Amino acid sequence: MKPAEINIRWKQLQEKIAQEFDSEAPDLKVILFLIGVQELGKGPGKFSKRQKEELMHIATCRLLSEMGFYELEALDQDGWPHWKLVKQIPAYASLEQEMLLKSLAIGYFDDIYE
Repeated sequence: MKPAEINIRWKQLQEKIAQEFDSEAPDLKVILFLIGVQELGKGPGKFSKRQKEELMHIATCRLLSEMGFYELEALDQDGWPHWKLVKQIPAYASLEQEMLLKSLAIGYFDDIYE
């Protein structure tokens, strides 16, 4: 996807999620959190600050697994997924990294909404 298409599709995704949750348009961190909750598979709940950070990490690993950077290693005794790095991630500039994650998140939600 080209940057202009990513930006258009990102706005559409934000609007769709905002409608579903009757809230403001979520930023990338919120969308990563939602993906993390989905991947954890336990439904909505109360999470500590540390757990919220871990959920965003889970989401990032899950998205980057689409490009072969991570593999799901195992679930721990509490059902939390653990990922391992299998291919070095290039040193993307901040904006490139954000666009990449947005593009992968769009694809993730395309699969869910189909």
